[in-house]
Amino acid sequence: MVEIIFAVLIISGLGLIFGIGLSYASKVFAVQVDERVEQIREVLPGANCGACGYSGCDGYASAVVSGEADTNGCPVGGNAVEKMIADIMGVEPEGIKRTAARVLCNGRQSVSKEKYEYQGIDTCAAAAMVYGGHKACVYGCLGHGDCVRACPFDAIIIVGGIARVIEDRCRACGKCVLACPKNLIELIDKTKKYSVMCRSRDKGALTRSNCQVGCIGCRRCVKACPQQAIYMEHETLARIDYSKCDNCGECTKVCPTMAIRVMDFDD
Repeated sequence: MVEIIFAVLIISGLGLIFGIGLSYASKVFAVQVDERVEQIREVLPGANCGACGYSGCDGYASAVVSGEADTNGCPVGGNAVEKMIADIMGVEPEGIKRTAARVLCNGRQSVSKEKYEYQGIDTCAAAAMVYGGHKACVYGCLGHGDCVRACPFDAIIIVGGIARVIEDRCRACGKCVLACPKNLIELIDKTKKYSVMCRSRDKGALTRSNCQVGCIGCRRCVKACPQQAIYMEHETLARIDYSKCDNCGECTKVCPTMAIRVMDFDD
């Protein structure tokens, strides 16, 4: 019995000594955390979407305080959140560029052809692995909703067999961009109202055969643009340089297939 009591006392004593030692070490070697990190973390929306370029809201908050990131790095929070972060950091807000996702495909089921009837796994990624997908245009939206499932804000729907963004809900987190196996989604300045809704690199005759509203590379928009904001990519696809575009709309007037559309993103 004495041996048991003695053993208990020894173990208790060791526990007390180790506890005191750990408590002392935690204070001596404690890493000082800037209280602004927690303050910024509290005002962030908590989406942890990674649109800021960091692993989540915690990473972004730490980066702002350390000077690695700007105060306008959270597109989900918008200007309201940026102002609060700027106030915490004691700087002037820079303003967040208002962007939204756009699905650059206009090939609805009514105007585009199908190569075969797809009956596989209901995802764009799986469908794209079967001869590039069931659409005749291998660059077109497959409409199985990978982007819909990736969007944390319910900002994407499937209409007419292709994805469409509800701009009022979009927070430019970029998750849909990563989810699309066809690379059809881009984050574009909301003030730029015109987009070439096609990504086909095929020559004009083949594009027209596959889709009635695809870009056929006629270059009429290039010649019509007074700001020289439209150029040809891969010699077959018109693209808009949004840094030059002033929303004049001359390109839509001359496009023979209506591949260039006006996207009104005003709130």
